[in-house]
Amino acid sequence: MKKLLFTLIAGAALFTTSITDVKAQDYKTAAGLAIDFGDGSTLVGPHIKHFFNANGAIEGDVLFASGATFIQALYLHHGDIKGANGLRWNLGVGPGVAIGDNNTNFLVRPNAGLDYKINNAPLGLSLDWRPAWTFFDGGNDFNAARFQLGFRYIFK
Repeated sequence: MKKLLFTLIAGAALFTTSITDVKAQDYKTAAGLAIDFGDGSTLVGPHIKHFFNANGAIEGDVLFASGATFIQALYLHHGDIKGANGLRWNLGVGPGVAIGDNNTNFLVRPNAGLDYKINNAPLGLSLDWRPAWTFFDGGNDFNAARFQLGFRYIFK
């Protein structure tokens, strides 16, 4: 299953890169508020995104829900969308940990999304599909119906 997921993400990144113009990102670092929602609890908290090259970024979140804290980091590969100034697609994956009242669970979060930098303003928006594989004592679970909405202030 892990090989299949990696193959799908890598294949989609290569295909999309081949049909888009590749250029530098519109910003280097941004921070703001993330809302993770879908099937289950809604999580809210701060997040930060930092580009370390033209297409590669890391993103970190600390999200809170009733009785739980989620800490996660993702690597995201970005590409431009022809004719859509400021709008970029991204694919990635990363680990996370969910700390609850009496337990700790580990997560793997694939990501497929859109990132938009508003022209002439230091603001960005993102919408991502972030399914979650959760590993806990005694088993694991997969939740495909998870999404994240991000609102960020852009630091050049």
